Amino acid sequence: MTTNLMAKEPALTTVVDRQVTQAKMDKRASAAMRIKPKQQYTVADRLEAQALLHADKPFIIYQGKAITYQQINEQANRYAQVLHSLGLRAGDTCAMALENRPEFFIVWFALAKIGAVTAFLNTHVSGVPLAHAINSTEAKGVIVGDECINNFIETPELDVSRFWRLSDVETDISDNLSSQFSKDLEQRLSALTSAEFDASSRADIVAEDPMLLIFTSGTTGLPKAAVYSHLRWLCSGDVMEVTIDATSDDVFYCCLPLYHGAAATSVTSTALACGGAIVVRRKFSVSKFWQEIAENQVTVCQYIGEICRYLLNRNIEAPAHRLRAMMGAGLSAESWQRWIEAYGEMDIYEGWGSTESNTNLINLDNHIGSCGRIPDWQKTNFRLVQFDVEANDYIRDDNGFCILCQPGEVGEGLGMIINHPDIGAGRFEGYTNKRETEGKIIRNVFTQGDAYWRSGDLLRYDADGYFYFVDRIGDTFRWKSENVSTQEVATILTDYQDAEFINVYGVLVPEHEGRAGMASIVMQPNKQFNSKQFYQLATEKLPHYAAPLFVRVSEQADMTTTFKLRKVDLQKQGYSPELCDDPLYVKDDSAGDYVQYNEHVLARLGLPKFLATEA
Repeated sequence: MTTNLMAKEPALTTVVDRQVTQAKMDKRASAAMRIKPKQQYTVADRLEAQALLHADKPFIIYQGKAITYQQINEQANRYAQVLHSLGLRAGDTCAMALENRPEFFIVWFALAKIGAVTAFLNTHVSGVPLAHAINSTEAKGVIVGDECINNFIETPELDVSRFWRLSDVETDISDNLSSQFSKDLEQRLSALTSAEFDASSRADIVAEDPMLLIFTSGTTGLPKAAVYSHLRWLCSGDVMEVTIDATSDDVFYCCLPLYHGAAATSVTSTALACGGAIVVRRKFSVSKFWQEIAENQVTVCQYIGEICRYLLNRNIEAPAHRLRAMMGAGLSAESWQRWIEAYGEMDIYEGWGSTESNTNLINLDNHIGSCGRIPDWQKTNFRLVQFDVEANDYIRDDNGFCILCQPGEVGEGLGMIINHPDIGAGRFEGYTNKRETEGKIIRNVFTQGDAYWRSGDLLRYDADGYFYFVDRIGDTFRWKSENVSTQEVATILTDYQDAEFINVYGVLVPEHEGRAGMASIVMQPNKQFNSKQFYQLATEKLPHYAAPLFVRVSEQADMTTTFKLRKVDLQKQGYSPELCDDPLYVKDDSAGDYVQYNEHVLARLGLPKFLATEA
């Protein structure tokens, strides 16, 4: 079992009566049942209905310009005509590489009108990862924005005969660089005289059919393409609409990349469900965040914890604003409390789940630090089971079945797979690769023949049913016969003054069992690493086995484009000065400090040199 470093919860949290929380959960469950799997209702149908109901209301606000529901729908019709004329049909997959701009929504909705499946491509990848993404989706066409053309130029193994260029006024690109990409898309668009599209092309598409392919973050290995049906996407919006009491007066703020699940699903589906507007920012900006929140009268914002920490660590002040709700994941208790103190009271809907998950948790009670609650275990398909991180296996009873965790125990989150023709909730839609799909399923968990989705996440819950994220299974390491959560160590160390990011991971130490803790620290601009202060914090707040043995002070964080910290490459570099260009420090208890790395220090502390082959 994993040691709980944060057993004491924040003092300012409130415990809501279980029945009150369950009533909110029941409301969400009811909303999730509005659409049936076999119903002939798609994302395109919802857009068209909202375009009639909210024709002149802003839907997308980009760089100060509002585009109405009717205008988005008409543009999607035009694109659908052209894409259909280029050979795309219902059931086909078309990939797209576009940054956050109105055309992202228009092309996506156009493909939905045809009945095609859209594969969102990471706008930052090239070479093998890009080729893998396109090939794994079997895309029959790829729409490439000017802003992403360089990625494709740098991937010569791609066949660009079915790649269509989409211009971008913000990107300066030479004609000879883009000449190999077809301009058929724009040429045909300019020749169109009608903004109508025959919906009969999607007549055979039902809600349970695939609509999106969203790639996982790829913190380890090549990303996998997760399948997202019309049903699941629409239900996401229906559920969040009742969760946050969204109305057509709400204005949502989207600063996360749309090719990733958080922005493409939660924000967009909820705004479309309620008829609200979305303020779209090309890329997240620390300096512009609160200015744009205030100027656009934003009421709801999607977040991830790293963005909130960015804003808090830079001491960005907020003008008067109307922000009433935040929905996202990764906000620690400490940052949560600081956020409320700095920016005022608002509802924080911290959740847990993943792009491909068939279950989720959500905090409906503003219980600081928690990622969700289960008031009644009979009304959820989520289960938490005991897991031995050292053996990398489940702890089982005498009959070979998994054992449920009790309050305070750390275990892996699972989601019971529900396959019922009339129920969409609880389905595991998996990936485009069947082998990868099967790899996320564990069978015979509590009874013979049952099946559960594996999250790979460690969580725990308290006596009141509130859950807390602990770590990824692969990230938790064992040192001095104790299991240590990298997530919890990093959260505790966020109190270190002037740090921008702290990424904690385990590194192999030759001739020692397990892995020792190492922290990669990025300091705020013009701030210097104070080794004594860091030592004092680490030793005061953490058990001796959990305090990082090594520290590297990096110029920038190694993270994905969706702000998820990578660890694998850092682990491979370990504490080797030959593999790591950053300043290295070693924890020296006799000096009461983290001292600069050298071989004499290692020898004095009884630590061998790092061997790259060990990683």
